[in-house]
Amino acid sequence: MKQVTLNVQGMSCNHCVNAVEGAVKNAGATGKVDLPSNTVTVDYDENKVSLDTIKAAIEDQGYDVV
Repeated sequence: MKQVTLNVQGMSCNHCVNAVEGAVKNAGATGKVDLPSNTVTVDYDENKVSLDTIKAAIEDQGYDVV
């Protein structure tokens, strides 16, 4: 398993948290959002899902990964 923390812009409420964590889960990883710091910590198996796929899933929800 690999862990990475991504900066995600555009999150402001619990709906945003659920959308981002759900997108990460649907991509095949687990994520935990820290709303005050605008970050999501992602745990994933790089043999099963790429970081680019996870970032794209978050961006598909309307958020910017920087």
